[in-house]
Amino acid sequence: MDSDMLKILNESKTIAVVGLSDVETRPSFKVSQYMQKHGYRIIPVNPRLDQVLGEKAVASLDEIQEQVDIVNIFRKSEDVLPFVEKAIAIGAKTVWLQMGISNQEAEELARNAGLQVVSDKCIKIEHQCRIN
Repeated sequence: MDSDMLKILNESKTIAVVGLSDVETRPSFKVSQYMQKHGYRIIPVNPRLDQVLGEKAVASLDEIQEQVDIVNIFRKSEDVLPFVEKAIAIGAKTVWLQMGISNQEAEELARNAGLQVVSDKCIKIEHQCRIN
């Protein structure tokens, strides 16, 4: 899995972040800010926000008009499945469930659709360990 994760991080450019908050102390903000500073394009997915980290927010994954490499999900494990279904529908390459988040049904669905799946891991920590 380590080489797969390194490949995902090296080959990805655009990350749609489901549940990205505009509160600077929230993990979703800190993680996304870090990834943005390291050259990734961040697309905030939050129906309550207009903009985060200088990027226009979208209410739903299906509003995104460009290729998404990673759908990074900051939602409760039990709420993940609909976002994974949308990630598949928009042609994302990877579904990344942040630390503390896993959903066997959603992960299996994504894998069966040909997506890479990372669960219960922080993308920021993995990036720091593998890229820096």
